[in-house]
Amino acid sequence: MSPYVDAIRKNLDLTQNKTLKVLIYEAFKKTIILGEIPAGSRINEKEFSEVLNISRTPIRYAMTQLVNEQLVEHVPRVGVVVKGISIKDAYEIYDIRKSLDTLATIKAMESMTEEDFAELKALLEHGEQLNKENKVDEVLKNFSDFNAFIYEKSQMPRLKSIVLNLQAYLVYFRDIAIRSSDRRVLALDEHWLIYRGMRTNNVEQITLITHEHLERSLQFILKEMERRKID
Repeated sequence: MSPYVDAIRKNLDLTQNKTLKVLIYEAFKKTIILGEIPAGSRINEKEFSEVLNISRTPIRYAMTQLVNEQLVEHVPRVGVVVKGISIKDAYEIYDIRKSLDTLATIKAMESMTEEDFAELKALLEHGEQLNKENKVDEVLKNFSDFNAFIYEKSQMPRLKSIVLNLQAYLVYFRDIAIRSSDRRVLALDEHWLIYRGMRTNNVEQITLITHEHLERSLQFILKEMERRKID
């Protein structure tokens, strides 16, 4: 039996209200990105189907999606082989995000009303309260809501789509980072600094803090990737 079946089982969350094919896809994606199925490993659809006691259809769906995302590839006469995420990929993703997140924040600042700023401030205050109560999963959602608010107010739907696709590659590492108490506190402080930069129309501060915020996140992710022996 493949040594990676247990990793898939661990990452397969059947409590979510989603179709089986989507749940299987998400389980494979998370397992591959976290390096729990290393790059170069072959995925035997038949074996996973038999051990997980499901048809091969959802596994084939997952592989199709992951080929499109360049996380696996079809190798002639070999089958589906894992490509995964590399440290080089992480650097590239964060270099792109630094530029796009800065642009989104500046554009959001230019279009936001007093009511919008009040809503964003309330979101940050709620995040602080959740962190004090050590509600980690809710803090993670609060951080996602903060980003989503800015992307929405930027009024740049294509930019939002690009950033969300990039985030999907490293979101599991981000969640690991945010589960660190020190990183959560620092990230909250950085969100407040971004908010204040927006409030004072300070493009230089927005750019500096956004870049620092993402760089710290990247460094945490790189340490985790190195710990997991992901090259």
